[in-house]
Amino acid sequence: MKRDVFQAIADPTRRAILMLIASQAMTPNALAEHFDSTRQAVSKHIKILTECQVLKQEKVGREIYYSFNAAKMKEVDKWLEKIKQHWEDRFKQLDHLLINSKNSKK
Repeated sequence: MKRDVFQAIADPTRRAILMLIASQAMTPNALAEHFDSTRQAVSKHIKILTECQVLKQEKVGREIYYSFNAAKMKEVDKWLEKIKQHWEDRFKQLDHLLINSKNSKK
């Protein structure tokens, strides 16, 4: 199943993982220490984030370090910007309607 960045950030645990990794690359064990769930559960979240290319992995010796792929998050930023612009346009239309309605009652 193909996943996208929106699936990656839909889960609160995955968002928490992203917040932790945003500041520094971490191993799965280091990440798992921050959660009450099992290491296997955290690994499943890491797998989804990696499949969505929100995380990059780098092998250093015997360890795998995961880091944040900010470029992939630009998809979310672009989508949010479109939504924001849509709602700003709608509010401007509402303001215009209310001003015209108020002026016509005078």
